[in-house]
Amino acid sequence: MAAAPSIQSIFAPITQDMEAVDRTIQTHLASEVALINTIGGYIVTGGGKRLRPALLLLVAQALGYRGLQQHVMAAVVELIHTATLLHDDVVDESSMRRGRETSNALFGNSASVLVGDFLYTRAFQMMVSVGSMRILDILADATNVIAEGEVLQLLNMHDPEVDEQRYMQVIRFKTAKLFEAAARIGAVLAEADPTTQEQMALAGRSFGTAFQLIDDLLDYSGHAEELGKNIGDDLREGKPTLPLIIAMQRGSSAQRSLIEHAIRQGDASALNDVMAVVHHCGAMETVREAAQSEIRIAENALGQLKPGPAQQALLDLCAYSLGRTV
Repeated sequence: MAAAPSIQSIFAPITQDMEAVDRTIQTHLASEVALINTIGGYIVTGGGKRLRPALLLLVAQALGYRGLQQHVMAAVVELIHTATLLHDDVVDESSMRRGRETSNALFGNSASVLVGDFLYTRAFQMMVSVGSMRILDILADATNVIAEGEVLQLLNMHDPEVDEQRYMQVIRFKTAKLFEAAARIGAVLAEADPTTQEQMALAGRSFGTAFQLIDDLLDYSGHAEELGKNIGDDLREGKPTLPLIIAMQRGSSAQRSLIEHAIRQGDASALNDVMAVVHHCGAMETVREAAQSEIRIAENALGQLKPGPAQQALLDLCAYSLGRTV
């Protein structure tokens, strides 16, 4: 099997655009409140992959867009994502992200939540400046759905009765929705026809779903040094992700009880035993197959784009999402 393409090679067609997006983010992060600058700068420069803005830029380029509004909109998408990370880390009581201490671990929960609110509102200021009601509608809807997803995930915490349907709803809302919005906005900026816009949204939604499936799989197969977060965080937080749901369906009565107890109690000390069950019952392979199915949907949608460097980069991004270890 060929090695998955690197992020650097995938981003080659949009290198200058990504640099422009980073400059735009830095410019709009500025505040007269020093703590906002400190926390905002800390998390935005914390080594994120910038996948959502890249998706927007690549779709726009593949559809022939050559304007400058894409830089502002890509920056908006990244700021919204960053705001969700700040809030997520507080809710999950996370201490490590991207190989560094989380902002809430460094600066406290209150400051992190409020700076997350600042990033949301600054993102909306930037949206309004572009003057497109269609894009404002897309992002307002996406932000609202993401918030619903965060609440749904909270309701699922420490509940071993969560089934695959409830789990997938959280993924669609909380993670896939912003990928969907980013891809759709790229098509809107390029003034693509409605059918193409829907196909790009489908590609973004399926890509985002696959990305989260792999993310949940890695929590039971990766290494903290590679992932940049603590292994077993999902279990500690009582999150019934798909590897655990499948393991409970397939395992013995004793194995199901083990996992149910670990979810209810957030018992990370049971991680090794839980991982053994997850691997033994084939849950990892099933989750990977689910991610592959989503990627095939994304690839089919992207196949309708005109062949070229941007389209190939989008297809490579799909391959990267399946082969990644971080």
